[in-house]
Amino acid sequence: MSETVLVVGGGGREHAIAHALADTDATLFACAENRNPGIAGLAAGFATLDTTTPQAVVAYAEEVGATLAVVGPETPLEAGVADALADAGVFPFGPHAEAARIETDKAYQRRFMREHDIPGSPAFETFDDMERACEYIDDHDGDLVVKPAGLTGGKGVRVIGDQVTPEEAKGYLRNSEYDRVVLEERLVGEEFTVQALVANDDVRTTPAVQDHKRAYEGDEGPNTGGMGSYTDSGFELPFMTTEDYRAAVEIVEETVAALDDYTGVLYGQFMLTADGPKVVEFNARFGDPEAMNTLPVLDTDLLSVLVAARDGDPLPDLDFAPRATVCKYAVPDGYPTDPDAGAKIQVDEGVVETINQRFAAGGDASGSAAADGGTSPRVELYYASVDERDDGIYTTTSRAFAVVGVADTIATAEEIVDETLTEAGTDGLRVRHDIGTAALVESRIDHMDELRAE
Repeated sequence: MSETVLVVGGGGREHAIAHALADTDATLFACAENRNPGIAGLAAGFATLDTTTPQAVVAYAEEVGATLAVVGPETPLEAGVADALADAGVFPFGPHAEAARIETDKAYQRRFMREHDIPGSPAFETFDDMERACEYIDDHDGDLVVKPAGLTGGKGVRVIGDQVTPEEAKGYLRNSEYDRVVLEERLVGEEFTVQALVANDDVRTTPAVQDHKRAYEGDEGPNTGGMGSYTDSGFELPFMTTEDYRAAVEIVEETVAALDDYTGVLYGQFMLTADGPKVVEFNARFGDPEAMNTLPVLDTDLLSVLVAARDGDPLPDLDFAPRATVCKYAVPDGYPTDPDAGAKIQVDEGVVETINQRFAAGGDASGSAAADGGTSPRVELYYASVDERDDGIYTTTSRAFAVVGVADTIATAEEIVDETLTEAGTDGLRVRHDIGTAALVESRIDHMDELRAE
């Protein structure tokens, strides 16, 4: 039976999903609020609609005869799009709204871990009275993390003692419109992510990724949705041990076992502390940018995972090429606090094809001898929250596009990403060039060595 797959969402994550499905036998359709030119170029049809309106998504799914759907962002999951698709007879690879609360309600998520004795949760309290929350900050000498209970696109968290002072945190709470917040123990270590594809009680995990949330180089500035990320050629990151990765996977597996019939992606964000991995949060979908690190090296047919999930079969084992990846986002000037939305940008997509041809011929991005000693490197370009109009591509208030390098080493992947960004063009955009550099990776290793020594 031929499959028709609907991808819901128009960001870089969804472009990576569409790219992974484009090489399969599936017929691909997509819908999103913005017209992502990368996804539109791969799909047989693309509809611009409100993906948080279940009826609109279902109507388009029925119009194109979708047999499967992948719900990319968290907001449609919270709105019940997966529930509505299932009711309409379209299998959604994404959790129902109740199960998605593991991401969409941080207070629920912490209580869930406590009630099911899932390891790795920091000490926490929840508050619906902001003055009581401020008193809690005073009582705990301010060494806390402030988290709004609901979705904030990765931009609502404040770390006291790192990003803000206790007084600034209290001002943040008093001036907010949040109805509930979580105050929890501040974890010290290195963050990493493990994503798992889940269905029929099977859990298939992917390589660990380190995202970089801060807006500016050197891990300075406000939090963002993610400025870029990297993976190593194995399942662990350079600052991790095999035992660290296994401990994180066990937490993910225990969480899936406690959830009721979870289907989709479960993303565990961890802090690797001196005492092992602790849970920063769970997400109910692929990470963005982390999907752009893991899907390009996934050798297993993604469509086969979706079909097995729908048919109640065991999920296939996931095979990954032993390659490192580095992803760097180009974002509008002023992002995330005052992004220059509506600016026309020029992206030379032909650069990617040209550079990959140079690699295949045995050279590097500039045409010199290849730096990698193994399989030829390659680069991928993924459009994110841009809007394609008749006269070109325009920025929105979020990230514009990402370039991902795939190579035998992190160093080579980082180098070819920067070369590609330079040639593709980033006028009016900003990039964190330090992501994946030897200096930044080494600083993570040194940090963990110091914590373990203490």
